[in-house]
Amino acid sequence: MPKTLQYQPKSVIYFQGDSADKIFLLQKGTVNIAYQEIETGKDIHEKVQAGEFFGVKSALGKYPREETAIVINESTLMVFTVPEFEQMASANTRIVLKMLKVFSTQMRRVHKQLSGLTDSGARNPEIGLFHLGEYYIKNKRFSEARYVCSRYLTYYPAGQFADKASKYLEAAEIYLKKYGRATPAAAADGKPADNAGAYARASSAFSQKKYQEAFAAFKKIAAAASDSEYASKSSFDMGRCIFFMGKYEECIKYYTQLLVKHPKHPRMGDILFFMGQCYEKMNQRKQAALLYKKAAALSGNSNSDARARAEKALAVMGV
Repeated sequence: MPKTLQYQPKSVIYFQGDSADKIFLLQKGTVNIAYQEIETGKDIHEKVQAGEFFGVKSALGKYPREETAIVINESTLMVFTVPEFEQMASANTRIVLKMLKVFSTQMRRVHKQLSGLTDSGARNPEIGLFHLGEYYIKNKRFSEARYVCSRYLTYYPAGQFADKASKYLEAAEIYLKKYGRATPAAAADGKPADNAGAYARASSAFSQKKYQEAFAAFKKIAAAASDSEYASKSSFDMGRCIFFMGKYEECIKYYTQLLVKHPKHPRMGDILFFMGQCYEKMNQRKQAALLYKKAAALSGNSNSDARARAEKALAVMGV
């Protein structure tokens, strides 16, 4: 069932670059959608009216948010998961017609944003997110650069721009440490962005193949457990570090204990896939195939990538 939530003025519903798995319906109040034209650097603001949906395109498309949603005055929102929204829309023609109107406006805006970036492949969300961080760095907007680069490293720790994003993040942190300024992440909920920064640094070490260093950093985040999102991500990434250090038996043992402790871990599919990889590296094909099949059988958007990798591994094995 969709949830109804109350938001106070100046609350941030989500930031540009955040992962998208929810769709919002504004029932009462005012929400401002803010984004920046990457080519010109111009700040754009659009108001969401009561009765309108937002956050739909990125949630349905399964890519990071393209804008920041900020509450202007006290607002009431209905929050849908993607399956809840799809079920409602399929049974309500009026909702579909309204969404077509919203999409036409959004697509005009997306066309403007991408018009100067098509040659660099900005249609890829990874590339788009990196270019945004690079834009902020080049324009000396270090607070925004730190946030965007940390999000890039969160979503794409082994991405094609991971090394550059790490350098940009480091440059932004050096500047901010010297001159000081609150980050967007800190302004979102009044809490410091230590978890995001720590996770980004750990991901940076991982992307540089400093697996022992990354493991220690992820372990520290997971042990603090002050943020369930980053604790969960870090607990999974600890296992990845063990795997890439070539300690396959230790990796299997670690992930087995993790699943006993957290049987509904959000990275279940990835965990099963890496356990399968461990067995395959140890030439235990039967056990590997069994785990790949389990990963491939999982449903849900969060397991889609792992499912695809598991199916590919099974195909390579001829199973």
